[in-house]
Amino acid sequence: MPASAISRTQAVELLKKYNQEPFHLLHAVTLEAVMRWFAQHLNYAHEADFWALCGLLHDIDFEKYPDEHCQKAPELLAEINAEDALVHAICSHAYGLCSQVKPEHEMEKVLFAVDELTGLIGAAARMRPSKSTKDMELSSLKKKFKDKKFAAGCSRDVIKQGAEMLGWELDRVLSLTLQACAETEDWVQEQTKTLS
Repeated sequence: MPASAISRTQAVELLKKYNQEPFHLLHAVTLEAVMRWFAQHLNYAHEADFWALCGLLHDIDFEKYPDEHCQKAPELLAEINAEDALVHAICSHAYGLCSQVKPEHEMEKVLFAVDELTGLIGAAARMRPSKSTKDMELSSLKKKFKDKKFAAGCSRDVIKQGAEMLGWELDRVLSLTLQACAETEDWVQEQTKTLS
């Protein structure tokens, strides 16, 4: 993937222009951190900024245009002259749901897989006495994953489909994403404070 000419400052300004809900801002920053973690973990460190931008802006149109999710995104991203690769990646994260743009690069497949999963992990963390992912075991996450009533809005099918796209066992996706959330949790909390 190419290096982006877009700065994080530009991306954050655009994000805040179209997103005010604290939950949406937290989700955006979480995906930014998790995608950067995966870039480094999967030997794409030279692309980490690009992966992070895709995570930060992946739901750019969701809060204000939920019925046009991923359809409105190219228009909003054009405001910061987002390159085609960034637009493609962002639109591909909802492939088969509200987008026909298919994830092709490994980064796009990771974004597809971890978007819903970070929501599930975050919901599970809020139920813990610590309110943290740092002391969450994989076995605990797997129980929550199997409980369809828990965080019912987080699609298990999408997470499984993402794992298949990547050619990974489901446990690998769960384990690595949990690790990413735990290792970036403090940074995410600090960044989220600056957005509100």
